[in-house]
Amino acid sequence: MTQQPDANGPSRDDVPAGVPADVTAMLDRANRLGADPTVTNYGGGNTSCKVEVTHPATGEPATLLYVKGSGGDLGTLRFGGLAVLELARLRGLDDRYRGQEHEDEMVELFPWCAYGPGGAAPSIDTPMHGLVDRPHIDHLHPDSVIALAASADGERLTAECYGGRVAWIPWVRPGWELGRLHRRLLEENPQLEGVVLGGHGLTCWGASSDECEQRAFKLIGEAAEFIARTGRPEPLGPVRADRAPLPEAERRARAAALVPLLRRVASTDARMLGHYNDSEVVLDFLSREALDRLVPLGTSCPDHFLRTKVRPLLCDTAPDAPLEEVEQRLGELHAAYREEYRAYYERNAGPGTPPMRGADPAIVLVPGVGMFSFGRNKQTARVTGEFYVNAINVMRGAEAVSAYQPVDEAEKFRVEYWPLEEAKLQRMPKPKPLAGRVALVTGGASGIGRATCHALASQGACVVVADLDLAGAEALAKELGGPDVAVGVEMDVADEEAIKAGVAAGTLAFGGLDLVVNNAGLSKSAALEETSAQLWDLQHNVMPRGSFLVSREAAATMRRQGLGGDIVYIASKNAIAAGPKNIAYSSAKASQAHQVRLLAAELGEHGIRVNGINPDGVVRGSGIFSGGWGADRAKVYGVKEEQLGEFYAQRTLLKREILPEHVAEAVLALTDGSLEVTTGLLVPVDGGVPMGFLR
Repeated sequence: MTQQPDANGPSRDDVPAGVPADVTAMLDRANRLGADPTVTNYGGGNTSCKVEVTHPATGEPATLLYVKGSGGDLGTLRFGGLAVLELARLRGLDDRYRGQEHEDEMVELFPWCAYGPGGAAPSIDTPMHGLVDRPHIDHLHPDSVIALAASADGERLTAECYGGRVAWIPWVRPGWELGRLHRRLLEENPQLEGVVLGGHGLTCWGASSDECEQRAFKLIGEAAEFIARTGRPEPLGPVRADRAPLPEAERRARAAALVPLLRRVASTDARMLGHYNDSEVVLDFLSREALDRLVPLGTSCPDHFLRTKVRPLLCDTAPDAPLEEVEQRLGELHAAYREEYRAYYERNAGPGTPPMRGADPAIVLVPGVGMFSFGRNKQTARVTGEFYVNAINVMRGAEAVSAYQPVDEAEKFRVEYWPLEEAKLQRMPKPKPLAGRVALVTGGASGIGRATCHALASQGACVVVADLDLAGAEALAKELGGPDVAVGVEMDVADEEAIKAGVAAGTLAFGGLDLVVNNAGLSKSAALEETSAQLWDLQHNVMPRGSFLVSREAAATMRRQGLGGDIVYIASKNAIAAGPKNIAYSSAKASQAHQVRLLAAELGEHGIRVNGINPDGVVRGSGIFSGGWGADRAKVYGVKEEQLGEFYAQRTLLKREILPEHVAEAVLALTDGSLEVTTGLLVPVDGGVPMGFLR
């Protein structure tokens, strides 16, 4: 019979009307399972259901398989992320299967089993869901179960834990063969509740979505309870005093100082972003005696080592060693790591193996400080770290009940350089011009700064919104996309310590710093006799002095990274052109403009470009103009304040009003690679003001 949807329609806004209710239930189940990283890691695992429908092309009953598509994530899965296949066609492919050496050709046939237009691409785990004759199936990567699966005697432990209710399959790479093995076990024992996959994870099933979900959580909980009940109390050995965590404030300051050096290590082959983790589980692992033995073994679950590479780099200097000593040792460790990785590639590569993707570590472990993970974007860097936390949990569990024994090197390599995984990478969209770069914008919460933050983020940059107004900075960061895209930091550019703290916080948030926009400013208009020393100092402390301090701190970080960088000053037409009753502001801007030239001359040898922008008449959206400057200038020029923008426009050659977005576009032009050999340039963004021409 055709299964009818619930009378009240789908409970989700992503499920089209008429889709069987079991699909909605399966999606809800997937989201609940994916919400807990100890149940399944980001992007890992898959859920499915089989439903009966009337085929629109034939009018005959048909069984459909709805299964999470390739590249999806259970925690955020929506209807559009499901692959939908006709089950009879999919199972019919069994006649085309030519053995394990021909696994990959089966994946090319999956799209021919699709039901109707649309739907996500089927994943390599699709056969497991299609060949197993149960309505609902979950395949997960739970830490507690993988701890058994990655143990030296995992098969025995699985039998002890589950008493024969759950079967064991030794390591087999995902694909058609693994699906067949599941089917055979269930045919031989229809009462089985699931299967533990050696070095991999858990598969379980149920007659309904609820039964499947409850069984998954039950089996995961039983594994955790078994480890807690039978395992050794300190499976990773005692804490080493020389690797004990530094106090929190000292630890985070140390992490901020280290991360530029670590990013250099991780970015030799391609620029990476970073993520820092000093959670209790990480710090405890890094302090234990077993660390040196376990780290070289790498991770086990395929999803883990696809992200983390074959093993991390372990920094063996003291937590508080001098930075110069750490830098030298990192260079030695990095060179050894790259040589080892190249040897690993050459040992295992064969005809048709994709080219080596890079020999830098994705995870760097620093005892006493924490874990630094790296990726092409912030989300990937963060998720890579989450995967290694999963691996830590697995190692601890496996060592508690046995000995940690991941799949062997050759199998890891087969997965890491699997042509199907390579095809996924090749399908990824071309990165945006500023992808992989970290930008800090002072005065970023409003006006030109706000527009600049939007522009930089739109071109792929991660953005540190630095502003006196922390609430405004944090609100803008959330608007830009949240912590994987932007963070807000409080920064008073007149306060040297606040600048150091803000740059450190931004650097630690994204693993480095590549681009600074010195935008923070203010203006108080006054005639010469009315310009007090206090008024002079106020504007010079914020603009020339503040820009100098921010540039000095940022340049130090950029030099340690060794990746070059950009510093952009938002100066003013007033840096060039004289105007009445404006000596404090205009001379401050002139100082900023000359800093551009001076720093360009000094920092060029480090690959750091320094350029500036001279805007004029940016009235709309401007924090400066709305803070009283607009009223002052309108009075000076004898126009109404609301007409000031048009007044400025009419005195330009192009008769165009200048908006914050125009300045932001100039920032992009200077930093997106279009002018990669340009430094020391001041760009007018003023509509054409002859008295502001550079000469």
